Amino acid sequence: MIIKLAKAGLAAALALTSLSAAGATTASAAGPVQGPDLAVSQSGNYPIFPIDNTNMSVTWSSAGTADVTGATHLTVELPPGVTTDGALMYSVPPDFTFTQTVSADRRRLEATFVGTRRPGRSDFMKLQLGTHGTVRPSGTIRVTASNRDDADLSDNVTSYAIGVGPIASATPAAPAVTAIDTTAGPAAGGTAVTVTGTALDNGFVLFGDRPATGSCTSTSCTVTAPAGAGSLPVTVVTPGGHADAPAPFGYLGTPPVPAAPVVTSIGTATGGPAAGGTGLTVFGSGLTYGTVAFGGVPATHVSCGPTACTAVSPAGTGTVDVTVTTPGGTSAPVTADRFTYTA
Repeated sequence: MIIKLAKAGLAAALALTSLSAAGATTASAAGPVQGPDLAVSQSGNYPIFPIDNTNMSVTWSSAGTADVTGATHLTVELPPGVTTDGALMYSVPPDFTFTQTVSADRRRLEATFVGTRRPGRSDFMKLQLGTHGTVRPSGTIRVTASNRDDADLSDNVTSYAIGVGPIASATPAAPAVTAIDTTAGPAAGGTAVTVTGTALDNGFVLFGDRPATGSCTSTSCTVTAPAGAGSLPVTVVTPGGHADAPAPFGYLGTPPVPAAPVVTSIGTATGGPAAGGTGLTVFGSGLTYGTVAFGGVPATHVSCGPTACTAVSPAGTGTVDVTVTTPGGTSAPVTADRFTYTA
């Protein structure tokens, strides 16, 4: 597994570029999709032989009328003669988790991004590309994105033919899951599970809301179950839709309790109107999969990574504590850094 984050200064500048560029992917004659819509695009300095090192960017945008939430899976497939060693993630603040793997032949990248994105917000990763040999590279760079709650599947694939330009991409077929080989395992996770079906290409697997590690072919996904509790649906999500396994996965025992979250600061937005609607960033540690509350009232548009959460204040009065709750508990109040509602 490779995890890379860009330096904050460059990330901030490029994140702004990403937000402006995303407008082209969200506009349509009919207006935005009613509901969450994940849209993916690609751009860059594509290989021009004999230049050996070039780069490309992959952007994914929240293009509908509702937040895109949960796990988003991204794939990049490179043609023969073109390789990558991985992607740099350009987005600040780090209110998300981002993991990636690169295939042994360095021609395929898979990444999982977990975060909440309000309509109009985008993120992007940049891949350094290398060309090899004495023959001008040709073929197609194909990028896909998938999210279980996506309401529009027509903008989940983008293709670029080297030396030609962008080419049309058909919407993938909807997946079907026909079997799951293992339906129980320890709450700590680690159980190997294989689901089989059709049209599972470029998919990923969710146990409840948590993504599993592993990979999919057109007919099967072999993954490792994450930690969990109770009985959870197992879902394969692809650029063409999602499908549940015929049986849930039952966790045995009690999962280990992670460390409690710690909040150290709420940034510069320490106050806002009583009606709510103030955006702020919460900093700390152990915040992954957190929810944010203002004086015990849940915030909206919450997105959390290991060290930062973004959120929008609910309506309220007075001066209140801002806390984060995760499976490890609720953070202690930071009395020196509270949020004050104004009339």
